[in-house]
Amino acid sequence: MIRVEQLTKTYGTTIAIDRLEFTVEKGEIVGFLGPNGAGKSTTMRILTGSLGATDGRAMIGGIDVLEDPRSVKRIVGYLPEVPPLYTEMTVRSFLRFCGRLKGAKDPVEDTERVMKRVGLESVAHRLIDHLSKGYRQRVGLAQALVHSPQVLILDEPTSGLDPAQRVEIRDLIRELAQGEVTVVLSTHVLSEVEAICDRAIIIHRGRIVAQDTMESLARSTSRIRLVVARPDPGLQQELEGLGEVHRVSFDGTRTFQIDAGADIREAVANVAVSRGLLELGSQRGLEDVFLRLTRQDTGTPLEQP
Repeated sequence: MIRVEQLTKTYGTTIAIDRLEFTVEKGEIVGFLGPNGAGKSTTMRILTGSLGATDGRAMIGGIDVLEDPRSVKRIVGYLPEVPPLYTEMTVRSFLRFCGRLKGAKDPVEDTERVMKRVGLESVAHRLIDHLSKGYRQRVGLAQALVHSPQVLILDEPTSGLDPAQRVEIRDLIRELAQGEVTVVLSTHVLSEVEAICDRAIIIHRGRIVAQDTMESLARSTSRIRLVVARPDPGLQQELEGLGEVHRVSFDGTRTFQIDAGADIREAVANVAVSRGLLELGSQRGLEDVFLRLTRQDTGTPLEQP
């Protein structure tokens, strides 16, 4: 459904994104991750036809985004980080306006359908300016859905929502994907990506540094917690010398944290047993992978607003 080839965007001498390449299949939910300024929003704006690229190609549903952005906008729903709202309009009138603008089959009926879907029926008559941040975020999501798009591109879709509302939106995203809507989701809440995404693409300094299934990414790293009764100055050095170890930190008492590229608990136990091994545990997760891939250097190029 989405194919990106050598996609590049520069602002003068600043490279916002650098030769990105990835695909997203129909009905897939993909997490698009990276630190602030990595190029996520720039990529999303290009995919939605809101921003031109310097080089490369982006195809959505077989349509070249750069050559025919208007056709792309008919099949894509986009929720930017700051929802595009006309705050002097009521929720219902705004969504009907968006439906007509985006070519919805029946803007009146589709507005009622999408308000029910995202929980806006109780505030349909209210001015958007009078809504809380959470409800504004729901209106932003509703405008992205009102024309029944084939592709959803969501930038921080649960921003401002309480925990219960976050769960509701996650369930809605899963439901949409089961109906063969393709979803690209950017968020700083990594637990949400782990909960709902099939794959993750991690971008850093404008380049893709990893893309794989959630399970494969989790297997690519390991965080080990080690507690010993008798730590000594040589233990940390020995741990750092083990294969696959990226970093070892010591809390100054008895606990070490080891970040590694694989599960090396057996090797750690062999080193630690003579120091009075008390505890040895491993925890893998997307956060570990993300930090390892994005903390190696600083000075990321500024992503343009």
